[in-house]
Amino acid sequence: MKTFDEALSYLLEQVSPVMETETLPLTQLKGRVLAKGIVAPVHVPPMPVATMDGYALNTADLAEGVALPVSQRIPAGAMPKPLKAGTAARIFTGAAMPEGANAVVMQEETEADEQAGTVSFTAEVQAGQNIRATGASIQQGSEILQAGRRLQPQDVALIASMGIAKAEVYRPIKVASFTTGDELLEPGESPEVGKIFNANRYLLAALLPELGIELVDLGQVEDTLEATQAALKAAAEQADLVMTTGGVSVGEEDHIKPAVEALGHLDMWKVKMKPGKPLAYGEVQGVPFIGLPGNPVSAFATFKLFAQPYLKAMQGETEVLPKSIWVKAEFDWPKAGFRREFARGRLLSRDGETWAALFPNQDSGVLTSTVWADGFVVIPEDSTVQKGDAVAFYPF
Repeated sequence: MKTFDEALSYLLEQVSPVMETETLPLTQLKGRVLAKGIVAPVHVPPMPVATMDGYALNTADLAEGVALPVSQRIPAGAMPKPLKAGTAARIFTGAAMPEGANAVVMQEETEADEQAGTVSFTAEVQAGQNIRATGASIQQGSEILQAGRRLQPQDVALIASMGIAKAEVYRPIKVASFTTGDELLEPGESPEVGKIFNANRYLLAALLPELGIELVDLGQVEDTLEATQAALKAAAEQADLVMTTGGVSVGEEDHIKPAVEALGHLDMWKVKMKPGKPLAYGEVQGVPFIGLPGNPVSAFATFKLFAQPYLKAMQGETEVLPKSIWVKAEFDWPKAGFRREFARGRLLSRDGETWAALFPNQDSGVLTSTVWADGFVVIPEDSTVQKGDAVAFYPF
């Protein structure tokens, strides 16, 4: 058996990222992976600006008990005039500072006399207060987003804030999948004795688009070696990767393994983890192939922990590994196992601390555990856990 870490490292070593790129407008960038870093063409802000509604002044003009005349009004977006010596300027949040001013006093710390056109100040004023300097947020010429980053809404807003209208990203990859098994029924069909409804097809159909991947769904394939081989050929011709669930064991009715081997090669191994021990990787006519277990919970776990990092790396993403957080165990795990366990758990907040509770039934056939849970609680190999111990948690 491979350890979890060995299997994941091996899988990621096999990745050949897709190198084709396209340039897209801001409205189409969310969820795409940057192929070229974003360099700031301007300072942000481009000039000193006020961070409060109030009055701009020069601290050298302040004297105790003296009110300053208000010489101009500066809304955001207006070009201010140089500040007249011995005066203050009414200014608003985001407005450019007038030349000659070195502080902004918030309006709550002022007393304005509109009839006299003056303002006095009720608190101590320090030079530089309530001013955002030129380039305080972003310096011109700095790389603000690196290649390999999957763009989130806030990233797109940051790009827009510098006046950049488009960016170069990697093209989305295609994953082709199909299901085999005479025991499978499609949802909506009438139940039959000895048959189960096909959950894995719709699991992949929901998981892959979350990663910005285009799914090529080849549907249900006849459970024969010839049909399986034909489906694999069709999948390899249309996609960057082929992914299936189940059918890679050595049973007489499992056709994926011999079909893949006839068209390419297959590496199969058992991983020291639970759920999801069996995993397969290879290629079909030069196209990468990943075979997930047939059990839906195991398929979900191995997709999240193995296939997802592989697919992210294939898209050019640099941060691909799942990130864990440390929480307290709201459970006892008295029996040590030789495999690393990824138990389905839910986070709880109590007394200012975060705890993880486990779904009562951790059987790999209980798909409801993945719906109830927020993520995987990691139980290391050869380890026990007592309530209150620190455990690693991988959010879904």
